[in-house]
Amino acid sequence: MSPTAGATTQVARRSTRFTAWVRAWRAGLVPFDDLAEEITEGAPDEEHLAADAPGTWSDVPLGSALPAFAKVHPDEIRLVLPVPGDPRGLPGPGEFTNAALLAGEGIVARGFGLVPEVRTHTSGSGMTFSTVLWRFHPLPETAARAGLTEPTAAEAEADLSTALAETTHRLTRLDVAHWRPELAGALAALRKPDAGTDLPAGFDPRARRLYARAAVLDRVLALAETAAPGGAVNNYEAQQRDAALRPLTTACRRALVAACNAPLTL
Repeated sequence: MSPTAGATTQVARRSTRFTAWVRAWRAGLVPFDDLAEEITEGAPDEEHLAADAPGTWSDVPLGSALPAFAKVHPDEIRLVLPVPGDPRGLPGPGEFTNAALLAGEGIVARGFGLVPEVRTHTSGSGMTFSTVLWRFHPLPETAARAGLTEPTAAEAEADLSTALAETTHRLTRLDVAHWRPELAGALAALRKPDAGTDLPAGFDPRARRLYARAAVLDRVLALAETAAPGGAVNNYEAQQRDAALRPLTTACRRALVAACNAPLTL
C-alpha cells in the first residue's frame, strides 16, 4: 500500500453520510428501503443502533428509527461538526450540544438531534468490532434553522483551496516530507482534481466535488492528529506542524458541512 493510500483509510465521519442520504430521501430522490444500508456503507463490521428515538422504548436497529424523519423537510436536516471554540451550528447549551462537542459531529433536525456514540468491543478470541449508537436528543423546533448563516458550497470550496495551498507551502518549508511522508504524500495527491463522489442524487456537481475532496482530506487530517510524528522531530517542530494544519482542519470541517447541507436539486 502506498503512503498516500494508507493515509486515507481512516473511517469517514458517520454523520456526513447520515445527513446526505436522509436529506435525499426526504426530497424523494432515494427510496427508504435503501436508506439504512447507504448510511452505513463503508463500515460493514459496525452494528448501527438507535437510542431514545421517538416512538421507541429501547435501543432499536437504525432502520427502525429513520421514520422519525418522515415529516421533516430536507432543509431542516443539517450536519454539524463542532469543536471547542467553534460551536458553529449548535442550538445552544444542552445535552445535544455537549454530546456533539464530545463526538465532534452530529445531526440537527426539526424537534430533535442525533449524535453517534461509538463503542468498541473485544470478543473472546481477541477480535475487535464496533457498535454505533445513534442517540436522539430532543431539541426546540427552531434549532433546525440555526445554521442558515453557514457558508455556501462555493465559499467553502474557495476557502478550502486557499487553506490547502497555504498549508502545503508551510509543510514544505517545515520539511514534513522527511518525517511524515504519508501526510505529505496525501496532501500532494489532493491537489489533483477528484471526480469521485459519495453523495446521493440531488446534490449539484460543486457539492459533490467539494465533498469528495473534503472527505478524503478529513481522513488525512485525522491520521495526522492521531499518529505519532516520525523521524527526529522535536516538540517545537510538532507544534509548528500542528499550527500549519489548524486552518486547513477548520476549512475542511466547514467544507463538509457546506457540501452535505447544500440545497438539493429535485
